[in-house]
Amino acid sequence: MERAAKAESITELSGVFKTANVVVVAHYAGLTVAQMQILRQQMKQAGAKVKVAKNRLAQIALKDTDCVAISPLLKGPTVLAYSSDPVAAPKVAVDFAKANEAFVILGGTMGKTALDQNGIKALASLPSLDELRAKILGLLVSPATKIAQLTNAPAAKVARVIQAYAAKSEAA
Repeated sequence: MERAAKAESITELSGVFKTANVVVVAHYAGLTVAQMQILRQQMKQAGAKVKVAKNRLAQIALKDTDCVAISPLLKGPTVLAYSSDPVAAPKVAVDFAKANEAFVILGGTMGKTALDQNGIKALASLPSLDELRAKILGLLVSPATKIAQLTNAPAAKVARVIQAYAAKSEAA
């Protein structure tokens, strides 16, 4: 790799480490090209990305970033999965690791916080940002719906009573 290409790669990786909210590091030795393509597709659908980079270049790019804690993990054939959503990349990585034994999660980082395998699995078990927004919206709409039901209930009861009297008087 030429010096200019290495510098460009370092700049790109540094940008990734500075902008990503979560980075997952995993070993991918033994995965086929087709399996890696499946991983990339799943990550893309979840709003995350996958990057295979030379460990030495990645370690240089880690300097002066919040992700410095993953530096010891960059040994052997590693792949970096990252996303701005703190749940997207870990969720896809954990699901992919369950389906493929050759994909081994080593750890990662969320901001300045270093995560081990269990930390990544804990992040993966959390609901996604969209799911949380839907739950909050449901909680906000629920009281309004109940208030509307309560205010309509007395009027509905009065209408039923009047209907019953009307039916009774027609029968008589």
